[in-house]
Amino acid sequence: MARDEHQIFAAELDINNEMKNVEIRAGETLLHLLRNKLSLTGAKPGCLNGDCGACTVMVDNLPFKSCIMLAIEAAGHKITTIEGLRDTPIQNAFIRHFAFQCGYCTPGFIINCHSLLSTHITPSKEVVKSWLASNICRCTSYQEIEEAILSVIETE
Repeated sequence: MARDEHQIFAAELDINNEMKNVEIRAGETLLHLLRNKLSLTGAKPGCLNGDCGACTVMVDNLPFKSCIMLAIEAAGHKITTIEGLRDTPIQNAFIRHFAFQCGYCTPGFIINCHSLLSTHITPSKEVVKSWLASNICRCTSYQEIEEAILSVIETE
């Protein structure tokens, strides 16, 4: 039996430490829900197939590409967007090290780096490079982003 992609589900989602009651269509992505229903526009649509990382959010403290995650899958999990990270050490390090240019990909990088630093106390340079490989920036080198992460590791 074919599933109706227009079927609507009521769900309560934990987003940025706030419970949100939302209606979710069966095929709706988390990115669409965040941007178009909750006005959380920090996660950006880029490739829309999980390659670029501009849409990265944290799900239970791990980075996920919200463009390929169904919104209904977020139920029962703690979702953190860039709007939920205020004045974190990694954000401040990005500013100090000029780890951005146009800024389009920056929220995804910050989320990914915050998650890395939350799950690895002192990641090696190889681990940092491995985690950075999941996000793409077209207008800056990764050198400044690496320096920002390493500066946070050194101060903690």
